[in-house]
Amino acid sequence: MNMLKTALLGTAIAAISGTAVMADGHGCSVTEGRISIIGNEFPAIQSVGAAALACAEGIEAETNLTADHQTLNVAGMTGNPAEYTSAIIANSSIVALINEDVIRPLDDLVAQYGQDIPPRQLITIDGKVMAVAFMANAQHLVYRKDVLEQIGMDVPTSYEEVLEAAEKIRAEGIMEYPVGGAYAAGWNLAEEFVNMYLGAGGAFFEPGTANVSINNEKGIMALETMKALTEYMNPDYLTHDSNATSAEWEAGNVALMNMWGSRTGVLMDEEGSEEVVYSNTVAGGPLTVGDSGVPASTLWWDGWTVAKNISDEEAAATFQALAHATSPALLNDETMGQAVWLMEGYQPQPVNEGVLATVASGAQPYPMLPYMGLLHTALGDNLAEYLQGQESAEQALADVEAAYTTAAKEQGFLQ
Repeated sequence: MNMLKTALLGTAIAAISGTAVMADGHGCSVTEGRISIIGNEFPAIQSVGAAALACAEGIEAETNLTADHQTLNVAGMTGNPAEYTSAIIANSSIVALINEDVIRPLDDLVAQYGQDIPPRQLITIDGKVMAVAFMANAQHLVYRKDVLEQIGMDVPTSYEEVLEAAEKIRAEGIMEYPVGGAYAAGWNLAEEFVNMYLGAGGAFFEPGTANVSINNEKGIMALETMKALTEYMNPDYLTHDSNATSAEWEAGNVALMNMWGSRTGVLMDEEGSEEVVYSNTVAGGPLTVGDSGVPASTLWWDGWTVAKNISDEEAAATFQALAHATSPALLNDETMGQAVWLMEGYQPQPVNEGVLATVASGAQPYPMLPYMGLLHTALGDNLAEYLQGQESAEQALADVEAAYTTAAKEQGFLQ
């Protein structure tokens, strides 16, 4: 699978970071077909969804923006006709759609309706345009500057320093559980391991193969660091996704966490928390672990696709609406800070400094491999027992490797 476009994401961000072209504000009118979009629910995607629906004139148009999108999109696009005409996806989740053959190449639609889309936004896989990227994302440190001042510590740059700060915060009676994290069992927990393992300098597969290789010193180090962090988290951390973790932050219960840049704006605005919380919330850079020098984070793009099992009329309607919704016309004072947008006209905002710092630090893109999704699922299903003290790190990683190998053989990636 072609990984070139993902690898070039940092270059794309650098190319648009200094631009100052403002939105042209042109309208959009789609009068034939149907539009049905599924995607995640954070503010940037909500803005994209609303802009796409605004294009519909007298036709069926709806969005289903939910944290459960990754468990719904394949099933919703498998039928004929598909329930959804588009899925908004990221590096990892597009792989499942391609493996199940439920999205269509976009080259013809780009030629007909997408002449204004910059080439850097076109995600090409095996020589075909399969998605249009519109924003970059990454996880990075978010911290309470007032709390760090209280304990007399500088901003942490490593997970080791996070643990040191957390112990001081607890010891001084400021917060009992000062660390937050999207550690919900399943996809979120797996992503935290992916970040930590890369930060430890690990490689997921034997070079040039689909043979998994994580049950090693770096895998154990990643798990042990994660477990050490959970000692300073709310005891219900295995149920906390990004939404629940953000709620803990806004409630004033957390001072340090690794969080998505796309969520930072919500934490820094005046809604949902007291002034002492939002006015002291700062987006920091990515954290490291150990001495590898590699950021314990992954670089992501979010983009949109068009379903295969729909009519050409529905595909055209969906493409036109989403092309408009992810054009410079989207950018204004309200939306500019919601994401690191890849469209021309994006102007970097303070709330996005964490993502930009992660890009500048050389964070690796999430592996866009056809079998990475199987490993991600195996990780999400088999790490909680270790964190709960029910088995060793070695056993947890062995369970992950066994589950992945079985799935990879079933899918034909391994013999």
